[in-house]
Amino acid sequence: MTLHVWDYRQEYENERDDILDAVDSVFRSGQLVLGQSVRGFEQAFADYHGVAHCASVDNGTNALVLGLQALGVERGDEVITVSNTAAPTVVAIDAVGAVPVFVDVHPDTYLMDVAQVEAAITERTRCLLPVHLYGQCVDMEPLLALAARHDLAVLEDCAQAHGARHHGRIAGSMGHAAAFSFYPTKVLGAYGDGGAAITSDPKVDANLRRLRYYGMEERYYVVRTPGHNSRLDEVHAEVLRRKLTRLDDYIAGRRAVAARYAEALADTDIVLPATAPGNDHVYYVYVVRHPARDKIIESLKSYGIALNISYPWPVHTMSGFAHLGYAEGAFPVTEAAAKEIFSLPMYPSLTISDQDKVIGALRDVLANL
Repeated sequence: MTLHVWDYRQEYENERDDILDAVDSVFRSGQLVLGQSVRGFEQAFADYHGVAHCASVDNGTNALVLGLQALGVERGDEVITVSNTAAPTVVAIDAVGAVPVFVDVHPDTYLMDVAQVEAAITERTRCLLPVHLYGQCVDMEPLLALAARHDLAVLEDCAQAHGARHHGRIAGSMGHAAAFSFYPTKVLGAYGDGGAAITSDPKVDANLRRLRYYGMEERYYVVRTPGHNSRLDEVHAEVLRRKLTRLDDYIAGRRAVAARYAEALADTDIVLPATAPGNDHVYYVYVVRHPARDKIIESLKSYGIALNISYPWPVHTMSGFAHLGYAEGAFPVTEAAAKEIFSLPMYPSLTISDQDKVIGALRDVLANL
C-alpha cells in the first residue's frame, strides 16, 4: 500500500466511537443547521484563542472572503499578501473584487518578508493578509505596527497554523480578524469542509454573522448586502467541538514526528524546516528542500511513497492571475523555492515504522543521486 503525505484512517480508528457518537447526537437533536453544536463549537474555539467571537462557516476560503468583507474591503481595494501560499488565499481576495498585491518571502521559512510590505502600500491598500504558512507564524509585531501607522486592517490566514504561537500569542489572536480552514488535512480537521473567522471586535463579528446568513439578522429579512449562504453544519461542528479538546495532543504528535525527521536527516543535504525566532511550530506540513526534488519524488514512488509539493506554482505565475501583471522573476525567493520544496508525510498517527520507511527510502535515494 502506498504511503501518502497524509492519511486520516488510523486517527479515525482511534476516535471512531466518539466520532460516531457525535454524528448520532446531532441526528437525534432535531436541528441540523445553526444549532447547539455550532454554538458550542464557536464558543470553545473562541475561548481556545482568547478572543471574544467566532463565526463558523462552510469552508476556509469563505472564512477569508467573509473576513475581508467584514473588515470593509471592497472592490478595487488592494490587499497585500504572498504568492507562496495555497491558491485559495488569493482566490478569496479576487472574490471580493479586491486586488492582490504580493511581496516575497524569507528564504529559510518561506513566510512573508515583512520588511518588504511598506514599499508595497499605496493609497488603495486596505488590508494586510499574512499567511501563517506550514505551521508557523509570520513576524507579526512589525506588521501590526505598520498596519497601525497606515490605518490598515489585518486579516490573519490561519488555515495552516491551528495552535501555533508567536512570542506566546496564538495564531489568530493578533490581527483584527483571522480565518481558519477545517479541511480534513488541517491540524484541526473535520470529515469534510469547514471554516471559521474569529475576532474580538463585536462589529466585525456582527458583520460576519450577517454575511454568512444571506445578509440577514432575522429570518427572511436582509439588512445588508452582499450576503452568502455560508454556514458550518451541525455534524461538522459537533465533530470539531470534540476534536478541539484533542488539538494540543495532535500538535504534540506532529512535533514528535518532526523531531524524528530532524534527528534522522540531520546529516543529509536535505534542507530541513527552520523555525523563525519566537515561533512555536505545529508542523501542518513538513516542508524540506533539495535541488533534485523532482528526481527524489519520482524515485520514492518505487518504494511505495507518494510525496507532495506545497506549492509547485507560485500564485503570480498561474494563468488565472495573469491579469495582475507580474512577470516571471518578480519574486525570486518564492520562485526558487517552488522548484525545490516538497513535503514528507506528516500527521499525528503516522507510525514510527512508516516514518522509518520514509527515512530509509529517502536516505537510499539521496545516496544514489
